[in-house]
Amino acid sequence: MTNVLVVYDRSAGRLLHEQEFEYRRDAFAARFETEKRYRDHANVEVVVLSAKSRAALLRTHARYFLSLDELAARMA
Repeated sequence: MTNVLVVYDRSAGRLLHEQEFEYRRDAFAARFETEKRYRDHANVEVVVLSAKSRAALLRTHARYFLSLDELAARMA
């Protein structure tokens, strides 16, 4: 299982930071600390995504990892 902390700027449509954790509890501890840092940034999303693999995360949550052009190309 892979657990990835994602910091995503919705207004810019770009990934600011990602960090992979072996243990879910460590990912969530990092999430709570990161949320404190970004609490005054309404357009910044801080999430933990968990899946069997990074490839699975790319399939299910591509918007966090791909550019807008890459996402549009997938839809064409």
